[in-house]
Amino acid sequence: RTSSYTRREARLAALNKQEEDSTAKDYKKMYTEALQENERLKSKLQDSKQELVKIRSQLEKVAQRQDRLSERSTVLETEKREKQALEKRVTDMEDEVKVLKELKSDNQRLKDENGALIRVISKLSK
Repeated sequence: RTSSYTRREARLAALNKQEEDSTAKDYKKMYTEALQENERLKSKLQDSKQELVKIRSQLEKVAQRQDRLSERSTVLETEKREKQALEKRVTDMEDEVKVLKELKSDNQRLKDENGALIRVISKLSK
């Protein structure tokens, strides 16, 4: 009885250790994925900012053209439509930048939580 009890205890201890290793790997994987997602979002945010600058530049050019061509009513109507489309696009891009910033802060929060969880698991496994 003692030896079967000892074997059961050893098996339980081995299973617990495997679960702890698996959990730690899961947290490490989640942390790594969160870092990758964060980098992807940073890149997307940078691209969006560059596109926003480009669109604002185009909008400025359209506004300047509109001033020069104010005497032509048909051209003026076309320019107004382009300006409205660009303004809508700028507004949409600004909204997207806001969402990306929120996602970035969420990723940072998750990264911090993952780090805290890893520390707790590390202390528990000691």
